[in-house]
Amino acid sequence: MKKLLNYFFQGLLVVIPISVTIVVIYKIIFWIDGLLPFQLPVKLPGIGEVNIPGLGILTIVVGITIFGYFAKFFVANPFFLLLERLLERTPLLKIIYTSVKDLIEAFVGEKKRFNQPVLVTVNKESQVQRIGFITKNDLTEIGISNQKLAVYLPFSYGFNGQLVIVPSENVEKINASGTEMMKFVISGGVTEVD
Repeated sequence: MKKLLNYFFQGLLVVIPISVTIVVIYKIIFWIDGLLPFQLPVKLPGIGEVNIPGLGILTIVVGITIFGYFAKFFVANPFFLLLERLLERTPLLKIIYTSVKDLIEAFVGEKKRFNQPVLVTVNKESQVQRIGFITKNDLTEIGISNQKLAVYLPFSYGFNGQLVIVPSENVEKINASGTEMMKFVISGGVTEVD
């Protein structure tokens, strides 16, 4: 009976992560497909029109890639510069546009921000430490001592976190990639670090 129970739990370890991954991907594909104002039906002989899940996401990915290709050559175009300047000067739009732009650039742009994983001593008395990412080394532009750093502390099992300003002596660099450390933190420390 004990062997059967062990096999059952071993099966759970295999089936649950795969099932959850499939369900999440399935939901994301249908959610993104639903964002399109049109469906992309495919005509199949003898069956008629069929909506194939994923064609919407494929269309979006191809469209963004094509837009990125042209943007690379025309980013210095006066139209794009004027549009960006307008977005950065309009009060409410400025907050939304610059926040989203900075967030995207933090992950995929040339100014990647989550590539410096660190161990932060949050409370020296209890020696509580957290894994975070240095997002800004120089805070003098906002009137904070240059002895302090801005560190983003992600939360486990979510895409949120908190920003803390800490003295530089409370920060110790971790010799690992930012991607591996982000995965480690988001998984609650249960994933393997390569």
